[in-house]
Amino acid sequence: MSTVLLVEDSIPTRKMISELLTKQGFNVEVATDGIQALEVLPNLRPDLVILDIIMPKMNGYEVCRKIKSDPQTKDLPVIICSSKGEDFDRYWGIKQGADAYIAKPFREKELIATIKQFLKR
Repeated sequence: MSTVLLVEDSIPTRKMISELLTKQGFNVEVATDGIQALEVLPNLRPDLVILDIIMPKMNGYEVCRKIKSDPQTKDLPVIICSSKGEDFDRYWGIKQGADAYIAKPFREKELIATIKQFLKR
């Protein structure tokens, strides 16, 4: 069973994505902000990270940069899932090292397909 670290500060969104992924057979661990995500990452060793951008303490762009610049986690797939859906937001997310960028609201099939695509690698 693959483990996904979901980094999301919105309780309703976190609950919805967690339930969706759990139904698909994923083990879901949660962090409510970027600092917490970076703290749990070394011990958790997830197979993939889903990352919001707008969060307290540390935004998702910063978290993504830190994940991708660390030799231990640089190959960890990161999917940004954010309400910031403009072309520039997508461009900047990929520029920070994100492997994929999905704008909210998203289609469930799109998120699941994207996750599975990275877990097959």
